[in-house]
Amino acid sequence: MKWEITHEVLRSDFVREVEERSGQRVTSCYQCGKCSAGCPICFDMDYSPNQIMRMIQLGMRNEVLSSRSIWLCASCETCTTRCPREVDLANVMDALRRMAHRKGTRTPEKDMPLFDEIFLENIRRYGRLFEMGLIGNFNLNSGHFFKDIFMAPVMFLKGKINLLPHRTRNVKEVRKIFSKANKSTLLKPKEKERNEEH
Repeated sequence: MKWEITHEVLRSDFVREVEERSGQRVTSCYQCGKCSAGCPICFDMDYSPNQIMRMIQLGMRNEVLSSRSIWLCASCETCTTRCPREVDLANVMDALRRMAHRKGTRTPEKDMPLFDEIFLENIRRYGRLFEMGLIGNFNLNSGHFFKDIFMAPVMFLKGKINLLPHRTRNVKEVRKIFSKANKSTLLKPKEKERNEEH
């Protein structure tokens, strides 16, 4: 893939936006590759974590936001721990997912944004993960109606999943956190800074 490097590319709005939304200095990355070497999902990504960082530096907005890699990232923070420049790459990947979701970018991993949305709603509603609800809702909405259906009885008998959800005692506090996070992500980075100052 050929990409022309110009002053405009290196000073692109994409780099600034990713840095503002993630709170990380993307330009600090010098391509040592330690993030990719430690990533447990790298083998299945279309671009390795260090390639994603380089593509951001080069202002390749469409390529980055439509990649499988940002949705396959497990947020395990191995890359973050290994980075000698202390760039929180897991946070960068999270910011990229939010940007792609907001822009409505189509991803090759069609089910990942759906899973992400259902997972977060599950936590917001119960304050913790309710596995049966998560998988049932995901299978229903993704059209994979019978996916892993034979695993459920085995997991239930081993006490790994429950038929009914357990709510945390402070579920209202969890909902407040979600409400605050939703308001924060709807703001542009500059507006967010102004609100934090007041």
